[in-house]
Amino acid sequence: MAADKKNAEDLGAHLVFIDESGFLMCPTVRRTWAIRGQTPIHRCQQRRQKVSVISALTVSPTRHRTGLYFRCYPETNIHAVDVAAFLRHLLKQIQRRLIVIWDNGKIHKGEDIHLLCRRCRRIRLEALPAYSPELNPDEGVWNQTRAALSNIRPNDPAKLTKMLCKTMAGIRASPRKLRWCFHQSELPPFL
Repeated sequence: MAADKKNAEDLGAHLVFIDESGFLMCPTVRRTWAIRGQTPIHRCQQRRQKVSVISALTVSPTRHRTGLYFRCYPETNIHAVDVAAFLRHLLKQIQRRLIVIWDNGKIHKGEDIHLLCRRCRRIRLEALPAYSPELNPDEGVWNQTRAALSNIRPNDPAKLTKMLCKTMAGIRASPRKLRWCFHQSELPPFL
């Protein structure tokens, strides 16, 4: 009986696919146009500076509307504290129950996240099978972002952060691009 009640509550929950990624200062090089016989050259200093990003691709339960939420962390790695803060941000933005689907990363298992789940009953965490990024539609967000930022060389992490935010805001504003993320994944079609 309790399982039936939980399943009924989950029918009205938002699906939330979460993933993290890092973007280095050196550009991702892709095929580009050039003058015949002159290979384009991207000069880049080997700097280990980067911008870490966490994003959530959401699907509403009734109309299957998609959404994208993200946060950038210049020059730092994302930790469990940051993931918990991002989950709290999602809970403020989305008033229904959340079923969070993500990988088994170490940062998803911190004490801050367990504490948040004990305090807030609107959130349920589900892990994807090990070594299966193809099942997470949020990988499509990274594919589109890397394609849009390919062959671009920012000067500092602040400029890269600004470019990332602009690119991801463009993806957020396009329902077609958000739905593509689901179609390119190997999830069974449900939209």
